[in-house]
Amino acid sequence: MYHSGSVTQQAAGSATGLLDPRGQGSEAILYQRCTWCGTAMYHRLLCPVCRGSELRTERAEGTGTVRHSTVVHRNTPAARNVSMIEMAEGFVVRGRVMGPPIGIHSGDRVRLSTAKDPVRGEPVFQLLDEPYRAWS
Repeated sequence: MYHSGSVTQQAAGSATGLLDPRGQGSEAILYQRCTWCGTAMYHRLLCPVCRGSELRTERAEGTGTVRHSTVVHRNTPAARNVSMIEMAEGFVVRGRVMGPPIGIHSGDRVRLSTAKDPVRGEPVFQLLDEPYRAWS
């Protein structure tokens, strides 16, 4: 079967399973949702639940919760954090949270700040709530 036009010109939300790099804004995370079971996932070729290949591309609203965060000192001039963020839509994405690496904890609410880190290509988030500070 032949298709007219380019696959990359199809709009986000199509069932091609491809991520649309253009998006509708520069600060967006695009993810896939399985058309068979409705599972949300990030950068997958097959659904991890039902192994379906019909994935629909959707746009995330940009809010999530830190599930795990660690401080990395390797291959970098300064310490940086690497966090696993569970997005409101139900998928998990690896990214960086702005702020002091020691001040980021599991359960912190975050919002997408920029679509990607220019060096590492990971999404960058910022804390929604003021971090806990001890009484002075």
